[in-house]
Amino acid sequence: MHCALAPFLAPPDPAALPLPAAAHPADGVRLLRAVPYAVRDGSRPLELDLWLPEEPAAGPPPVILFVHGGAWRTGLRDDLGPRFRDRRPGPFARLVRAGFAVACPDYRLSGEAAFPAPLDDLSAALAWLRTRAAELGVDADRVVAWGESAGGHLAALLALTAAPAAVRGCVVWYGPTDLTAAPPHTPEAALLGAPAADAPDRARAASPLARVAPGAPPFLILHGAEDTVIPVAQGEALASALRAVGTEAAFRAVPGADHLWIGAAEQDVEDCFTASLDFVRDRTR
Repeated sequence: MHCALAPFLAPPDPAALPLPAAAHPADGVRLLRAVPYAVRDGSRPLELDLWLPEEPAAGPPPVILFVHGGAWRTGLRDDLGPRFRDRRPGPFARLVRAGFAVACPDYRLSGEAAFPAPLDDLSAALAWLRTRAAELGVDADRVVAWGESAGGHLAALLALTAAPAAVRGCVVWYGPTDLTAAPPHTPEAALLGAPAADAPDRARAASPLARVAPGAPPFLILHGAEDTVIPVAQGEALASALRAVGTEAAFRAVPGADHLWIGAAEQDVEDCFTASLDFVRDRTR
């Protein structure tokens, strides 16, 4: 292609694109839907939804960066899991009404690119929020990552690898923490692009358990006691490793709960949400 056209064919800079008109999905809530935050060569534009209060009570609100699950191969960016899909108001509207902004980014799935692509994407989303914080009316110096399942894994990695103080805390719901034994033909191997035995360095880099180091932000780790997909021992191991380096790490095994909080009592599911909200509130004061 003629090189003179190159400047005109370059993708637009997401940091300079106009923001979309806001929707109003619930009282007191504005929603900027499908905002591009990164444009990767050879890939679809990556977008996020940004949930905002209509009128912040006292200055720019802190930000919850929510990372969806789906075994790194599927999922919707605004899905907190099956136990929350039919709730009204929805969980993100509830978080906004509690005084937070919520950013829900897409990331490249395992059918599109192998690790570290999704972690790179979340890092880009965090950088985009910081770049446009004043325009968006949010406090990007007070960010907590929160993810469920595969999203919990990625949220943990983001919190453990971001620049110091870039993420003030992390909520992990039933996320995998150790990928170093991932066998072939599993979602973990698809994320890595190979079985762990064939890519040990990548498997270690993709394991939150192996990325724990002094200075990590506080964590809240909630996991189903009867999880048949990601054993509860993975959550316990991450909490123990964090405590060993002097990091605050609260861990709770939810009785009777399988993956996605399936089988958990309704009150226990609500308690998980409330405990997570309380943790975010404490970390962003």
